Amino acid sequence: MEFMSVLIQQVIIMFLLMLIGVLLFRFKKLTVQGSKELGHVLVYVIMPGVVINAYMTEFSMERLRGLLLSFLFSALALILAMVISAVIFKKHPIENFGTAFSNAGFMGIPIVQAVLGTEAVFYVSAFVALLNLLQWTYGVFVITKDKRQISAKKILTNPILISMVVGIILFLIPVDIPHVISGTTSLIAGMNAPVAMISIGTYLAQTKLSQLFCDKAAWASAFVRLIVIPALTLALLTAVPENYDTLKLAILIVAATPVGSNVAIFAQIHNKDYTQAVKSICLSTVCSLFSIPLVMWAADLLWRV
Repeated sequence: MEFMSVLIQQVIIMFLLMLIGVLLFRFKKLTVQGSKELGHVLVYVIMPGVVINAYMTEFSMERLRGLLLSFLFSALALILAMVISAVIFKKHPIENFGTAFSNAGFMGIPIVQAVLGTEAVFYVSAFVALLNLLQWTYGVFVITKDKRQISAKKILTNPILISMVVGIILFLIPVDIPHVISGTTSLIAGMNAPVAMISIGTYLAQTKLSQLFCDKAAWASAFVRLIVIPALTLALLTAVPENYDTLKLAILIVAATPVGSNVAIFAQIHNKDYTQAVKSICLSTVCSLFSIPLVMWAADLLWRV
């Protein structure tokens, strides 16, 4: 019960932060261009800081085994999501991309950190890194149907992937990191939740609620993203050894988060239906206020047995 209480409170905090983004945009204190620039700060500074900060922890064989398990089950969970999305939304690239890839970084990590602690971020960063890698490869192909759009340079220079490699090196090779560095990284990591949710709030502010709640495609995407995929991921994670409960919960939380904001970014870059992408993001984000606690309640019932 205490876990569920903390989870619900954190989800509400996420939405209050998102509301700030809505108000800032509506009162013209934050523009579309400003929102894009916030996104750049998130991708190139804050998210790498979150990942590196999570790996700044004492090495142990137990944590190493957990890290390897997190890579394995994160990969399986993402493959599961991509297959389900491809089957259901084969002819709809925006819904296919958006449903396959959750908002694990911008929304998932802040919730995981608040509910389960920094150690859980250590495990779930594998999910975020793999998700980003798949978005820049499989995801680009889904959107464009053009293999030439997949760039090895973009994959290898992905800031999340680079920060994860740096973080793992710091974890495996004990280094006495000066407080000036670790303190700075910790402060940057702490910016993730407010900046990410304010940025998402600007997307919501650009969408008319009357259009948002009447869009059948957005509802279908939200249902699969928030209910179907988390339910099957929950079943998959029952195979994780019992002594890795934190790992299981962390992966389930990020797998249960709404449509990731990157679908709008990729749609805009490749001249696809940007408006439809924004609708999917906003509707699923609003619905996740109820669906994430529901999924975690189901996990609590199942994993207690």
